[in-house]
Amino acid sequence: MGVSMGHLHLNTTDPEASRRFWVDFLGASTVKLGKLDVYKFPNGLVMVRKVTAVSGGSEGSVINHVGFKVNDLDAFRAKAKAMGYREVSFNKETRQAFIMSPASVKVELSEDKSMTRPIVNHHIHWFDTAVLDTQAWYAKMFGAIPGKRLKFDAADLPGVNLTFSPSEKPTVPTKGRALDHIGFEVEGLRQFVKQLEAKGVKFDVPYKKAPGLGISIAFFTDPWGTYVELTEGLNRL
Repeated sequence: MGVSMGHLHLNTTDPEASRRFWVDFLGASTVKLGKLDVYKFPNGLVMVRKVTAVSGGSEGSVINHVGFKVNDLDAFRAKAKAMGYREVSFNKETRQAFIMSPASVKVELSEDKSMTRPIVNHHIHWFDTAVLDTQAWYAKMFGAIPGKRLKFDAADLPGVNLTFSPSEKPTVPTKGRALDHIGFEVEGLRQFVKQLEAKGVKFDVPYKKAPGLGISIAFFTDPWGTYVELTEGLNRL
């Protein structure tokens, strides 16, 4: 359907602390979207917006965490310790570590020694009470390929794996939290929005162009509370 990974959009009260985490620690390069600094990884972008208050971290929301693959997990763990970032957990057998950002965005780092790059964007992890329904929804609406990632129900889009886990308790919507929304890049966005509307999707922000930025955008909230931005043209960064 022409949908691929776009970006993660974060809220923070301290943009410089966020920059250090995403650029100095994780190694993103910095590109510009108008006057906005955007942090670029292979397969995905991170945008940070300064706000006066954040309603909560990623844990407890429907998007519990985001995941990256790294080629040397020990090096990233040592760097996190040296820079003062909290390691939430580490699994020696599966070679996975969870690091908490200063803005309380939970980030999973999974090791893949075969990678030639130090880090690439990898997955977005939903926690909700309707795993198979969520997987089926993204397959129907976005054309994501359903399957498994390790033990998890999942669905693949170019540049990202969508992973779904059951939550023992209800989770809250993402909007206003540290991870405010996720973004997908769409070829032919105007027509795609019409197709989603025909399938019953209600848009919070209808399709519109942002001429000063050279992109088109639209926003909706998925049935489980994930705030989603659709863009066209952001992949030129």
